[in-house]
Amino acid sequence: MSAQVIDGKAFAAKVRGQVAEGVSKLKADHDLVPGLAVVLVGEDPASEVYVRSKGKMTVEVGMKSVEHRLDADTSETDLLAVIKSLNEDASIHGILVQLPLPKHLNEDLVINSIDPAKDVDGFHISNVGLLGTGQKSMVPCTPLGCLMMLRDHHGSLSGLDAVVVGRSNIVGKPMAQLLLGDSCTVTIAHSRTKDLPDVVRRADIVVAAVGRPEMVPGDWIKPGATVIDVGINRLDAPEKGEGKTRLVGDVHYESAAAVAGAITPVPGGVGPMTIACLLANTLTACCRANGLPEPEGLTA
Repeated sequence: MSAQVIDGKAFAAKVRGQVAEGVSKLKADHDLVPGLAVVLVGEDPASEVYVRSKGKMTVEVGMKSVEHRLDADTSETDLLAVIKSLNEDASIHGILVQLPLPKHLNEDLVINSIDPAKDVDGFHISNVGLLGTGQKSMVPCTPLGCLMMLRDHHGSLSGLDAVVVGRSNIVGKPMAQLLLGDSCTVTIAHSRTKDLPDVVRRADIVVAAVGRPEMVPGDWIKPGATVIDVGINRLDAPEKGEGKTRLVGDVHYESAAAVAGAITPVPGGVGPMTIACLLANTLTACCRANGLPEPEGLTA
């Protein structure tokens, strides 16, 4: 068996197209432009690249893009003041504070200072609670992207056995809640799970989000299962030259692809969906804020 490759890059482009159509309709019918504000504290190189990419794609789908770049030594008081001003700005519908923050800042305090209705990352404790109790919430972008790809591949997920490997607040736990919401039978596993290979091997759907390079080999995968690899790990690649690296997921791709029915690659799988879902969440937040119907197929 050779697995079908789930092309996250192509799927993300499709989602961005749907968002652009929704934005265009809001402008034409209601004279509304969704606005996304990104706050970056410090000069982390990876965060800089990510924020630039977000800003570019926000503009491409027709949204208003705002960036607040603050020095690494910015005080908590000053950062909270910026967030407060964005909470009160009616032209801003989504607020994202780029993580990680410098160590002197309390991430939980900062995230929970964002208006939950504008929390397009879905990290605010109110949104976590709403998602966990099956109520309407802002859904974390990476798990939402995984869910969209699974729905697209399978149609209905009802009754399927899903194993999420990883228990982080950002991916593992919300992913499990979303799969439960689609009537899967869900197990959250992790590095300390007893008989982990056997637990993974019974799953129709495996979502690997444990942060360990190539931890899940092909002989853990049930023949025909769908594998969603959330991991992004950088390994040395001396064959490419001195100091060169390569990106790998949490799944050993070659061995898993020989067994699975479908699999996401790394790179080009889940990664592109994260920004696409951030844009989708901003459009959803704008519609909710104005009492308008939400765009179909762009949220859980």
